[in-house]
Amino acid sequence: MSAPTPLSTKPFAAAPLALSQGLDTWPLHTDAWVTGFQTPANADEEHTLLRLLEIGFLPGEPVRLMACGPTGRDPLAVRVGQSTFALRRHEAALVQVTAQQALA
Repeated sequence: MSAPTPLSTKPFAAAPLALSQGLDTWPLHTDAWVTGFQTPANADEEHTLLRLLEIGFLPGEPVRLMACGPTGRDPLAVRVGQSTFALRRHEAALVQVTAQQALA
């Protein structure tokens, strides 16, 4: 029997990753980094964005969508750093994230 021949010498190429997207659309149990925020459309969103910054959603922080409510609705369980928070989907949409590999 002969030795198996390698199919390719090229490194494995994964599917291209989105540069940045809202945390509300991020897949469950996938590591990401906070990259920035959506521009608040009104005073309520601005207040929500400030609250998110205060509790640790800062650029460069690791983040992971842990769970979501029944049939993919509210609330979302989100881990940022070592803390886990429940967010509404519209709150999570303010946080922009990217895959950890994309920043490496």
